[in-house]
Amino acid sequence: MSDELIQAVLEDAGEQMDKAVAHARHEFAGVRTGRANPGLVEKLPVDYYGASTPLQQLASFSIPDARMLVITPFDKGAMAGIERAIQDSQLGLNPSNDGVAIRLAFPPLTEERRKEYVRLVKSKAEDGRNAVRGARRDARKDLDALEKDGDISSDDLHRAEADLDKLTKRQEAAIDDALDAKTVELLEG
Repeated sequence: MSDELIQAVLEDAGEQMDKAVAHARHEFAGVRTGRANPGLVEKLPVDYYGASTPLQQLASFSIPDARMLVITPFDKGAMAGIERAIQDSQLGLNPSNDGVAIRLAFPPLTEERRKEYVRLVKSKAEDGRNAVRGARRDARKDLDALEKDGDISSDDLHRAEADLDKLTKRQEAAIDDALDAKTVELLEG
């Protein structure tokens, strides 16, 4: 019985940590690298007939070359709203509209801008690591409560905490690996 309780706590912590890692990776995708990437704009809120709608629900994306992103709205009436959302975003992109699609040209990044993006990505990675540590803290509280209630022994608690620490280190390493890959991507010119 005690092994099942410990396993349930560890599985829950693992799920929370997986979500934190996935969120950090998703946040990294939203940081511009000088290459065309739909991840930069697909979540932008667009005013579509009075409702705030994510761009990915209003248009399709294509990448004809490394520095060009073409956004083709499903409804031509959404064109102006999509353009406005891109201009209002802090991406520094200037949309050009040909009546059928919106083209976004990605200029090469300056060295200073690249370093600024690296700092931003490092901050997002730290947020991800903090979320992983928060999941570990919650799991530790649950394990301590199980021991206090007499559901598990102190030896079981120590083994479970060791397993939890291994899981935490693995998840933090996954965030660090994603950070390293994104940093390399940002700094290559």
